Amino acid sequence: MSVAQVAVTGLGVVSPHGDDAGAMFDALMRGESAIRPVFPELPKPAAAALAPFDAAPWFTKLQLAGVDRVSQLAVAAAELAVRDAGVLGDADPERIGVYAGCGMGGAAALEAAYRGASARMPPLTIPAFMPNAPAAQVAMRRQAQGPVLTYSVACASSGVAIAEAAKAVQRGEVDIAIAGGSEALIVPGVVLAWQAMQTLAAFEPDGAARAVRPFASDRSGFALGEGAAFVVLESAERAHARGARAYAALAGWGVGCDATHLTKPDAPGQARALRAALRSAELAPRDVGYCNAHGTATRIGDVVERNALAEVWGEDALGDLQVSSTKALHGHLLGAAGALEAAITVLALHRRQLPPNAHCTDIDPACRLNLVPAQGTAAPRLEAAISNSFAFGGTNAVLLFRRV
Repeated sequence: MSVAQVAVTGLGVVSPHGDDAGAMFDALMRGESAIRPVFPELPKPAAAALAPFDAAPWFTKLQLAGVDRVSQLAVAAAELAVRDAGVLGDADPERIGVYAGCGMGGAAALEAAYRGASARMPPLTIPAFMPNAPAAQVAMRRQAQGPVLTYSVACASSGVAIAEAAKAVQRGEVDIAIAGGSEALIVPGVVLAWQAMQTLAAFEPDGAARAVRPFASDRSGFALGEGAAFVVLESAERAHARGARAYAALAGWGVGCDATHLTKPDAPGQARALRAALRSAELAPRDVGYCNAHGTATRIGDVVERNALAEVWGEDALGDLQVSSTKALHGHLLGAAGALEAAITVLALHRRQLPPNAHCTDIDPACRLNLVPAQGTAAPRLEAAISNSFAFGGTNAVLLFRRV
């Protein structure tokens, strides 16, 4: 079976920095944080990055019945990606697939159901919070009648979804893949649960915006974020035939599992995914100039990721790889993190500009990396970049993009 080069021809985001992908990237380059305090009623201070989103342009009041925020964000981001890709030509609806990542599903619907359990339960609670609702809503909006699949593997969900979509395009199983992820879990119950795990960043009053400090010696954890991001994938041949602009090629991917611990990351497992991505793209580590790191700013996670990169690149060559974790600015979108960060990586490659590793004034000696400075930087010779997504449950996903 022949395989095709996979082109990224559309980007759509509904992010904590807004729903314009270019403007979002500009805000990241300026180091603007979208993380703010939330839920002052909780016993412990909390911060998160909320997406400024109005459902009214996308749904009628009647359509919104039973559509949780997580699906609203997905529909908007996927539609923006399709519009950005331009006319999709004569694509057969049966050869359009939707591949979506979602870690939790409709958190708002679930929270409302628990809080209102003594009252009348909304009859559409189940379809509102089921994790495959975002993919189904996107499919109905776009009349996609091919594979409509949901991947729920925690923080790697949408990275895996994009990899699986690329495989389908490469093998000729679909002509168009709308791939990405959505997450909207900024509700009190979920925030309390993450606080109980002691993984969320601590911050002083008025310090929420700088609370997340990946790879810094004083890092203390992450802040939750919400949003959605989708890409349109098609063969380079098809894109060329219809005169489409390609942002980049999705040249390789690596997906695997640590198989060691439910919540503790594992450097050898991450290294296997990194090597798999390089191998599938037929590239060497020296060919990749930028890594959008998973970089959650947890005490253990950042060191493990650094060690995985060192295992693959080697200590001597690791300094040639520029690294940043944009979670410092948009928070951790969990199931949608891989998709949003993939979109950011594609734009970094397309523009040859690298967003900063913000808020790291003193790098942890155990995290020795060539971090992108706080003001971002130009990368005039950048030809390839990777985006890492490493999840609870041990699933690791690495996406590798090349310039076209």
